Amino acid sequence: MSELYGSDAYAPLEVARRVETVGVAKARMATLPLAMLGVLAGAFIGLGAMLFVIVKSDATLGFAAAQIGGGLVFSLGLLLVVVAGAELFTGNNLLAMAWADGRISTADVLRNWTIVCAANFVGAVGLALLVFASGHAAMNDGAVGRTVVRLALAKQALPWWEALARGVLCNVLVCMAVWMAMAGRSVVDKAVAVIFPIAAFVAAGFEHSIANMYLLPLAMLVQPATAPVLVTWPGTAANLAFVIAGNLLGGSVLVGLTYHVIYGRRPAAAAPEHLDGR
Repeated sequence: MSELYGSDAYAPLEVARRVETVGVAKARMATLPLAMLGVLAGAFIGLGAMLFVIVKSDATLGFAAAQIGGGLVFSLGLLLVVVAGAELFTGNNLLAMAWADGRISTADVLRNWTIVCAANFVGAVGLALLVFASGHAAMNDGAVGRTVVRLALAKQALPWWEALARGVLCNVLVCMAVWMAMAGRSVVDKAVAVIFPIAAFVAAGFEHSIANMYLLPLAMLVQPATAPVLVTWPGTAANLAFVIAGNLLGGSVLVGLTYHVIYGRRPAAAAPEHLDGR
């Protein structure tokens, strides 16, 4: 079908079928490998967030340069997930497509999301502990550590409706990056598909729950005990609750279920005419 449009990439209808098939495999994966891949994904996203902080700690950069540059390096996280292989909660919100098509049960979806989200947390916090122990926060005369705390305090202070809305917008772009990466046949294809949506959500200041699982605990480790305002576990939990809810809504409903309505349970001959999105 892709050949109709002069491209070796999968067409959107083919991507929808691939996303559903992969979703079934993810939902039925054994617990141990699922959890281990989840830990890897949490660490991978944390690595992207670590690079983002380095860019943001450079006071010589203008606002746009810092935001866009930080977004570009943050894309390393999802690129590692997509190419090296890992299970990321936000990307796995696309399991909603296989669920809506009746190929997996609600219990299958909830099992996957619960295990992967918990494992992502373990991986992200584990990386935060290692980064703290390495003295990374002292880089740039301590500006890296101060930037981590500043970013975390801003996240903790977000009103719930802003955290929710930013979570929605973030995971629309994350799941679109995963969707487009599924259209590619090479590492270069996948990299191009991932970088721009991820850079866009980071530059726009949207909220990614797994990145926050790295940044907020790291800030708790880095911040001075005598600081007047502290990043706390209750504040972290509140942020994560609303950001996770927003990520679920953006990825599962606005991307997964929307594409299910367009392409799900539909023979190829009855699919929309412009399968390449034109």
